[in-house]
Amino acid sequence: MKVIPSLKYCKEHTWVKIDGEYAYIGITDYAQDQLGEILFVEMPEVEDELTKGSDFGVVESSKVASDLIAPISGEVVQINEDLEDEPEAINEDAYDAWIIKIKMSDPEELDSLINSDGYEASIEE
Repeated sequence: MKVIPSLKYCKEHTWVKIDGEYAYIGITDYAQDQLGEILFVEMPEVEDELTKGSDFGVVESSKVASDLIAPISGEVVQINEDLEDEPEAINEDAYDAWIIKIKMSDPEELDSLINSDGYEASIEE
């Protein structure tokens, strides 16, 4: 299982990569491994507002459909359209295949996320 130290994580198995006032959000390598072969990713629309802790989409795999939980709040400014035709890209590299890019509405919410060590500890519990 791969965990990248420069990213922030939440216990709902999403990662956040900060880029100024923007954040890329995807699912972790652990999550994609647990889901199995990813068949479809349901994403929000551009300009949708996300609220920390709320659903923003679904990842469907050969095993299960799993809700995507927003790790932080913000406005969706871009979706990864490549995932519409190639959802399996998440299985190939979960950290390269981001799902959405948002403009953060409350950067202080980043303080509630965990680092790579904390995330690794949470999945070992």
